[in-house]
Amino acid sequence: MPAISHSLDDLPAPAPDALAHSRRLAEHIRAAIQAAGGMIPFGRYMELALYAPGLGYYSAGARKFGAAGDFITAPELSPLFSRCLARQCAEVLAEVPQGSILELGAGSGVMAADMLLELQALGALPAEYLILEVSAELKERQRQTLNAKATALASRVRWLEELPSGFSGVMVGNEVLDALPVERFLKRPGGFDEYCVREEGEGFAWDTRPAGEQLAATLAAFETTLAAPLAAGYVSEINLSVMPLISGLAAALERGALLLMDYGYPRAAYYHPERSMGTLMCHYRQRAHDDPFLYPGLQDLTAHVDFTAVAEAGTSSGLDLAGYTTQAHFLMALGVAGLAGADMRAAQQVKLLTLPEEMGERFKAIGFTKGIETVLSGFTLRDLTRQL
Repeated sequence: MPAISHSLDDLPAPAPDALAHSRRLAEHIRAAIQAAGGMIPFGRYMELALYAPGLGYYSAGARKFGAAGDFITAPELSPLFSRCLARQCAEVLAEVPQGSILELGAGSGVMAADMLLELQALGALPAEYLILEVSAELKERQRQTLNAKATALASRVRWLEELPSGFSGVMVGNEVLDALPVERFLKRPGGFDEYCVREEGEGFAWDTRPAGEQLAATLAAFETTLAAPLAAGYVSEINLSVMPLISGLAAALERGALLLMDYGYPRAAYYHPERSMGTLMCHYRQRAHDDPFLYPGLQDLTAHVDFTAVAEAGTSSGLDLAGYTTQAHFLMALGVAGLAGADMRAAQQVKLLTLPEEMGERFKAIGFTKGIETVLSGFTLRDLTRQL
């Protein structure tokens, strides 16, 4: 991920057609604000900015991934990431005959292609490789990537518009959880305010109001799980979409495993007193900044993941927590160094994937199983479950 920009002045201006697209999305958001009486919760703004049909960041056609996009994910950085993940999938598929793989939001399709190639080399190809994707533009890009990079295996891939029922195999999601809309809140003496979005000139601005009854109750209950109450003035986010997402995945999974990789913290670290301004971040053209109202639809909006909430959602939905660890230890346990061999370029990629100052510590992996006995090797080198 790129470093934080200290000024918006160094961000490149969008092309005229991209700027026109952003203005169309802004009008769509403006209409939602007006219909709601003058402001909408930030979570609703984030949902529209990312997923408004045909207009949102993940629903429209802007290039998002890789050096030409807004950010680089681990699969884009190196095929070694996907090859290691494929090895983990192969362990599960060995216990689930005719099992499939389901990828949640496949980005450019490069992870699917590299995983299929590695699974073929291992003699462990899945019955099908399913992709759940909300963007028509990304579906087409994924098809192109698969046809170019894994030509003979592309026929095994099938795209879905909703979760299947009775799925057996492995569900995988890389940087999916951080793209879920979050609610932003402010702790004040005696309760919580929620951050909202209102119109300001031709753009948008922050506003606050007392949290609604349901959100206030959720935040109050959540605060009791912390080591100490939050201080007045503390600002952060809470992701209310994690539970329904994980419970839906758990219901769809009949037998197999769920593997999720993302950047985030256990709850105690996420809501540490020193992290008093939250983790909301925007990515635009390989730069990170903190203005979610800049160029709606042309930049990614993310928040770090509360992995304790993910673990709670999984276990309360009937899944067994198989492990939680850093990306570095997950990849090393699955043999990333051996896969790199003596190749100098691959060795450099291993460093980017595993060094603490790169992706190694900031990104985590969490795994769940259901109805299988397989011990997931990715969590055997250093299991950090006790931190959750």
